[in-house]
Amino acid sequence: MRDLLLRQKQVLFFIIAGGLSAIVEIGSFKFLSTSLPHLFPRETDFYGIHYPLSNIFSTSCGIVTNYFLSIWFVFERGKHSKRKEFAYFMVVSFISTLLSLGFFQIFYSYVFKDNIDLVIYTLSPEIISKIAAILLVSVLNYSIKKKIIFNG
Repeated sequence: MRDLLLRQKQVLFFIIAGGLSAIVEIGSFKFLSTSLPHLFPRETDFYGIHYPLSNIFSTSCGIVTNYFLSIWFVFERGKHSKRKEFAYFMVVSFISTLLSLGFFQIFYSYVFKDNIDLVIYTLSPEIISKIAAILLVSVLNYSIKKKIIFNG
């Protein structure tokens, strides 16, 4: 029973940490996707890749936020040294970044074409695509981080 409660608590904290990291990632994406095109006009369409710098930098912000929230609140320190743990976390996050970028491109190019009006806020196709990519990749992240990096 204790293990079940601990597991549920860990999942809840992972969701909260992921939610906060997603807010950082989406907020920085919104900021970067509106400001970077002024500096780099090709940012909106770089050889068919939409918002590459905005995606990479915002995902990096989310990753760093998630790492610290994960070690402080979600997972116990694992079977690896801090340095090795951080390296594994970054490798998994790098792969997740590539997956997230790929999913974003698919969602933005083929799935989400119109704004979604939420009465108090309108979600653009860019933001909807970013949210969908984050949700998809986060399931994979939890499983890998729990089993491989931190004590499973």
